[in-house]
Amino acid sequence: MPVQKLKQYDAPQPVNWEHYLINGRLEKWDGAFEEVYAPMGTVQEDGTVEKIYLGRSPLLSADKGQEALDAARQAYAAGRGEWPTASAETRLEAMEKFLARFKALREEVSTMLMWEIAKNRQTAYKEFDRTAQYMEDTLAEYKRMHQEGSHVSAKDGIISQTRRGPLGVVLCLGPYNYPLNETFCLLVPALLMGNAVIFKPAKYGVLLLTPLVKAFQECFPAGVVNIIFGRGRTLASHIMSSVDVDVLALIGNSKSSNKLIEQHPKPNRLRQILSLEANNPAIIFEDADLDLSVKQCVNGALSYNGQRCTALKVIFVHRSVADAFLEKFTRAVDALELGHPMDNTPLTPLPERGKVEAMQELVEDAEAQGARVVNQRAGRLNDTCFFPAVLYPVTTEMRVYQEEQFGPLIPVIAYDDLEEVMDSIAQSDYGQQASLFSTQPATIAYAVDNLVNQVCRVNINSPCQRGPDYLPFTGRKDSATGTLSVHDALRSFS
Repeated sequence: MPVQKLKQYDAPQPVNWEHYLINGRLEKWDGAFEEVYAPMGTVQEDGTVEKIYLGRSPLLSADKGQEALDAARQAYAAGRGEWPTASAETRLEAMEKFLARFKALREEVSTMLMWEIAKNRQTAYKEFDRTAQYMEDTLAEYKRMHQEGSHVSAKDGIISQTRRGPLGVVLCLGPYNYPLNETFCLLVPALLMGNAVIFKPAKYGVLLLTPLVKAFQECFPAGVVNIIFGRGRTLASHIMSSVDVDVLALIGNSKSSNKLIEQHPKPNRLRQILSLEANNPAIIFEDADLDLSVKQCVNGALSYNGQRCTALKVIFVHRSVADAFLEKFTRAVDALELGHPMDNTPLTPLPERGKVEAMQELVEDAEAQGARVVNQRAGRLNDTCFFPAVLYPVTTEMRVYQEEQFGPLIPVIAYDDLEEVMDSIAQSDYGQQASLFSTQPATIAYAVDNLVNQVCRVNINSPCQRGPDYLPFTGRKDSATGTLSVHDALRSFS
């Protein structure tokens, strides 16, 4: 493949972030730092990328993690602290104040979403706006829930009032792919319900969160929100070794969550709110509208380069229409443009270090077992750019099927009997969502009846997705623990 040279733009001023927030104080760190570079750089003739420096963030030590835990524990004070005992009006006032501060940072945060994790322009602003809307909707739902809790019931001679209370100290670990939206889907309900929070951003997408730290400091009581920066194995592992952690709220993968849960002295007392990996299938039936199926599957598989747990990770297509589907699908994939996020192209560079090499390894494994790359433009373009590869025919023994590739690879499997597909889905370690493509109501009805006990959402003639946020978001097996939506998240954290 030729070397990909992206259009150049002036990078934002570097953010040399040196602080962390513990117990209401912004403290300056004088230890080691993580240097942050943009996935987009100046491509040299040999294909290597000259990095663009974006800034740095602290690599805090384990003792700072302990300080954050102590601060959160003291703020919660076994449920008797200022925040857990605060009135609904007080919590609403604090969150509304934060929301106003948040909205004022739209341009700054969205720009860093583009530069730090290569979200294209439209998607970056959409993530910010959706996060603001999520906060507004959660505030409205919290008001409704509080009104319900204020009612007094009388039955069988018993007068009662039922209200929801906080759980305690929450360790919140957000993801890099939606570092704003999915992080706030944990933070906002946790705080509104009266918990004290320790938040550690993911390895990527750190600098874009730094403008919000001071807003957290100024809007919430000391110790209620503690924000620390650094390695998960240094900070999160140490924090989780304490019985003082009541809730683990994590969006990531099951291996990480399992290791953290094992650290806890009393895992039976640990509330787990986990959104983890998935292997969401699309099923193309022989009666499907192929033009519609292709359009929806391209979007479902390659939105944000496939770096989404809700992405379509494998496409099952009936053998009778497999050739026709692949011809249309590969043409549509090869027509996509890969460029700088500021250009708003559908495909952008990959922010994770070593991701291009990881994609190549999965392709080579599939090819060694009989699959072919069937689109023309597929493969490595430079150190951070990989044009999507459509692999066919894929089998269930290949790594690209068994693992969540979390990138621009699309495995395609031809099937003869729907029961083969249902068996594969049933045997999978994952169970988040599935997408069905058919023009026949009877076909859809039969497939839905067979899938609803395997996955938690079935999409009809549309791709898998998280929203809208009023719908429950969860998964079976290794894909999730707990349910997130505007309503369910408030219950999950209380």
